[in-house]
Amino acid sequence: VDLKECLQTAEFISSSDGNFKVLEDGSVYTTSALSLSAEKKTFTILLKDIQEQIHKKIHVSLVEEEKKTPKARHARDTVLKRTKRRWGPIPSVMIENSLGPFPLQIQQVQSDTAQNYTIYYSASGPGIDQDPKGLFYIERETGNIFATRAVDREQYPSFQIICFATTPDGYSPEVPLVHTIRIEDDNDNAPYFTQDLFEFCVPENSRPGVVVGKVIAEDRDEPYTLHTTLKYRIVSQTPPITPAFSVHGDTGVISVLLPQLDRELVPSYTLLVEVRDMAGQPFGLCTTGTVVIKIEDTNDNAPSFKQLQYETRVEENRVSVEILRVSVVDLDEPGSPGSGAVYEIIRGNDDQAFEITTDKNTNEGILCVVKGLDYESAKQRVLVIGVNNEAPYLLAPHSQQLSQSTCSVTVHVLDVDEGPVFKPCLLRLDVKECEDIGTAIGRYVAEDPETGNSEGIRYRIPPGQCNWINIDDKSGEVRTVRVLDRDLGEMRRGQCNVTVLAIDRNGKTGTGTIQVCIIPGNKNFPRITQTDYIMCRDRKPICLTAQDGDEAPYSAPFVYRITDRNLASMWKLTPHDDNSWYLSPKGDLPYGIYEIPVSVIDNGGKIGENTVRVNLCDCVTPTECDGRTRQLSGGNVTLGLWAILAMILGSLLLLLILITICGCCGAGVMNRQVTDDCANHNLIISNTEAPGEEVMDHNIIPLQNTCDQGGYGVKTGEQQTFEMVKGRGHTLESVKGGGHQTLGSVKEGGQPMMDTCRYSYSEWHNFTHPRLGEKVHLCRQDEEQKHSEDYLLSYNYEGKGSLAGSVGCCSDQHEEEALDFLDQLEPKFRTLAETCIKR
Repeated sequence: VDLKECLQTAEFISSSDGNFKVLEDGSVYTTSALSLSAEKKTFTILLKDIQEQIHKKIHVSLVEEEKKTPKARHARDTVLKRTKRRWGPIPSVMIENSLGPFPLQIQQVQSDTAQNYTIYYSASGPGIDQDPKGLFYIERETGNIFATRAVDREQYPSFQIICFATTPDGYSPEVPLVHTIRIEDDNDNAPYFTQDLFEFCVPENSRPGVVVGKVIAEDRDEPYTLHTTLKYRIVSQTPPITPAFSVHGDTGVISVLLPQLDRELVPSYTLLVEVRDMAGQPFGLCTTGTVVIKIEDTNDNAPSFKQLQYETRVEENRVSVEILRVSVVDLDEPGSPGSGAVYEIIRGNDDQAFEITTDKNTNEGILCVVKGLDYESAKQRVLVIGVNNEAPYLLAPHSQQLSQSTCSVTVHVLDVDEGPVFKPCLLRLDVKECEDIGTAIGRYVAEDPETGNSEGIRYRIPPGQCNWINIDDKSGEVRTVRVLDRDLGEMRRGQCNVTVLAIDRNGKTGTGTIQVCIIPGNKNFPRITQTDYIMCRDRKPICLTAQDGDEAPYSAPFVYRITDRNLASMWKLTPHDDNSWYLSPKGDLPYGIYEIPVSVIDNGGKIGENTVRVNLCDCVTPTECDGRTRQLSGGNVTLGLWAILAMILGSLLLLLILITICGCCGAGVMNRQVTDDCANHNLIISNTEAPGEEVMDHNIIPLQNTCDQGGYGVKTGEQQTFEMVKGRGHTLESVKGGGHQTLGSVKEGGQPMMDTCRYSYSEWHNFTHPRLGEKVHLCRQDEEQKHSEDYLLSYNYEGKGSLAGSVGCCSDQHEEEALDFLDQLEPKFRTLAETCIKR
């Protein structure tokens, strides 16, 4: 049989049938003569790995070989025939602790070559020439193996020796034989427990079947035999009452057997446990061990008071004093949560005047007074005290729920001569802010608990407190001694606590507290935060905002009024929100500075007078007005700088028009060739982003038929155009002398009819150039108001002129007497002023 294929690490090999023996190499031998019947013979080979606890089985079937005639045999059939060799005998077996007689023959080895040779036998190995030496020997001539003494299997379970067969001359016709001598186990070792004492714990009232622990025993004999098959049993129990535990015979597991384990009755059990080999048969060897099982406590016993009624006494007004100790009885284990008492006051302590705690050392309840008792209110107090455990109560099997244990305590209050008592002990007095000194704000009196009245009691305020109030020593009336203002240092918090003493005739004192609270008042006038404004020509309303240092309800919402009737007809106020109103003019008011008296009324009715100064300015943005205008009082307006400048420029322009009309009309006898393009020679706004390049051409000449415009014409072919140009700081004189040819310089190449217009232009140029240049230069020097640089420059030809009307164009006037157009010059003057102030 191939054992290695089934289990490589087999340490134990046995057969289920004692007529067969299996060797370690897998050979199967019969141990006695065996006759096979018609049925097949079966047995099982058991393989075991003791360390790894692995079991394997091989089933073997043995049948009788059928006899066949040679004729029936085919050529391919083979006949297996075993040749008996005495040189390879089966392993030897020696009984452990054998009694002899010694030397005891245990086997014989022989070689088949002994028929042809003289063979001598020898052996070596453990038990022969190795430790334990001399245990075995082999006869030289016969090959018999003998044992010289008994062997302990637990020390030497087997021996492997090597046998040799040699001729006298040293020739070895056989290979060396490895022969195994197995020591068969004898039950010579009793089992033993791994511990001298086993200790386990189990909670009381545990149910049957609860595992308590496991006892372990071992046996040195051969494993997996009856010699090592152990059985456990409980021999005795201490105390010798109803058995409370059982042990499993094969595993040694101890479990609860009795349904009622009561620690208070039996705190621990001692068991004597026996272990026996040979599967517990009476002839087996046995050993006993001790097991101690402790019963753990559970809270299955409720605490109960030793007394059901207690009485004690305490003086009135005593605080934090112990007045009584109560004790309880608890059968649970002392010091455990199941016996620790927790006391509580169930009834009679509605005012929380009493408190009960637990003394951890004695488990007693300590009853204390935490609030002073009043004899006049109650001469006696009755308390009901209950007790529980720290751990929750566990109901024992087959028992009823218990009610909480209680006791009653009667507390007698002893009368004591007391001092006056303030009622209430804390009095709150509200005082309006800024009240006059000496204002009565309340009354604070105390009573004598014995008489119930205030006769003979005097009052005073100890020093060292906030000096806001005083109290009348007889009546208890409270008055202010200072003006209370929440804006002052120590009054910013708005309240102060003052301790008051009350002293009776016997000198007994009582204390009370007055809490003085300052209520905010209406002490501040509302005021407008900003009073100076600038209003430009868009007449955008001004938002006036007021502030009040008082708190609600003495601040917002505010009401605004204009107190001056004259200004109220010119200006109006409209609400915006609780704090702000809008100020706007009612009509088209003249420019100037207006000082408007505005009164602001807060929610408490307090009126704050304010003066709002509005600079109504002819401007686009407020920064263009510096405030240097004449003041209007009661509707009078002050002219500003730019208004004066606009008037000057308008006057100059009017003078320019008159001179031009005179010059042009003087040439009426001439055949003037005036085209319809005169209306186009006007102010043209160029859309270029930069000035054109400077033209230095002799074709630049002043135009005769547009001499009132003060510009230059550009002659290109048969077409003439004229533009007002802008320069960078150049006057007419500098432009004139900058390489351009004047009318006089081109007179010779022109026509004679231009003489009259030439002289008119010169007069106009000499008169207006120094004056306009000075005004423009002064405007240029103003850093705050940077006006446009309105000077003459030349540009390249840009095509046909604009169709827009010219500013002050009068070239179409043919009659010197038609001067009605001067009455409609105001829009043009305004346009000129706007052009001057543009940035």
